[in-house]
Formats: sequence, structure tokens, C-alpha cells
Amino acid sequence: MKGVKHYLKDGTEHKGATHKHKDGTLMTGAAMSKSSKTLVHYKDLGKTAKARTDGKSKKSKKPK
Repeated sequence: MKGVKHYLKDGTEHKGATHKHKDGTLMTGAAMSKSSKTLVHYKDLGKTAKARTDGKSKKSKKPK
């Protein structure tokens, strides 16, 4: 979707060129290459990746 942020599976936002396969898979790079990586929408990220994207630490801080 245009105008929607796309992320690598680790939660890193991708702002570069993309290409889309016939099956709908969106990947990094303008054309397929060995370095192309799958992109997902925020809702499809795992819990840890969402936390990283939201700027939260992986480890919770203990209250003093």
C-alpha cells in the first residue's frame, strides 16, 4: 500500500525502494536481488519487533 510504512521483520522501518511479487510479497530494492528482504506492515510484526519500533527497550527497568 502506498503511504503505509513498511518494516523489516526485526522492526526496522524501510524507507527505500521496493518491489512486489505476483503473490503480493513486498521486498526491499527496486528489483529482486540476493540482498532483497521481505517487508511487512506494522500489524504483522512480532511483539519484540513492535517494541523496538515503538522505541521501547527489550528489557524492562525495575522500579526503584
